[in-house]
Amino acid sequence: MALITRTLLFVMMCLLSPLAGAHPHSFIDIDSSLVIQKQELVGVRMVWEMDELTSAELLLDAAMAKDSPTVWQSMADELMENTRNQLYFSYMKSNGKPVQFAEKADNYSLSRHGNKAVFTFVLPIANPIPLKNSTITLSTYEQSYYVDMRYPSEKSIHLPDDITGICSVKLTSPKPDVSLMAYANSLDKNDSPGEDMMLGSKFAQIVTLKCH
Repeated sequence: MALITRTLLFVMMCLLSPLAGAHPHSFIDIDSSLVIQKQELVGVRMVWEMDELTSAELLLDAAMAKDSPTVWQSMADELMENTRNQLYFSYMKSNGKPVQFAEKADNYSLSRHGNKAVFTFVLPIANPIPLKNSTITLSTYEQSYYVDMRYPSEKSIHLPDDITGICSVKLTSPKPDVSLMAYANSLDKNDSPGEDMMLGSKFAQIVTLKCH
């Protein structure tokens, strides 16, 4: 238990505490796949690849435990619980109206990719969204901007082949002004922006799914 607690304390500081600090000191690359059933969006499969520094403590503890499946599952359980408590760090709208996520994520796991930890789960939607004539947006960010969460490119967003004829996806990256960037850069690990500032949202990418 001490092993898991020490590990998750580090990761939660880097990833799962909404006001842990500011300016990105931890980095996560996102890859997502839309989960479609009967021409409705029912969820998004998320793959979060953590940077090597954020991953180091997780991988060290896994190695010390001889990569025990029980240890990996315990770490995944803790990460999932805290991610769910933070609403999966994700914000979705359908035709301009907020979308509610389901209570519990499915098919989550924690794994290793070289020197990086990879957290995978299905982001569930409480009520499936019909694709026809829908415009759906999704942003994933940590509000204090301590963690920079982003898609490396539009190729990191995947549509099922059977909807590519009616839907298209676009990735929009923010263009914060010079003063905001200077402010973010001025903050160190012990500084936090105002809670109502939502600094992370100002640096967040927007995924737009448009269907006709």
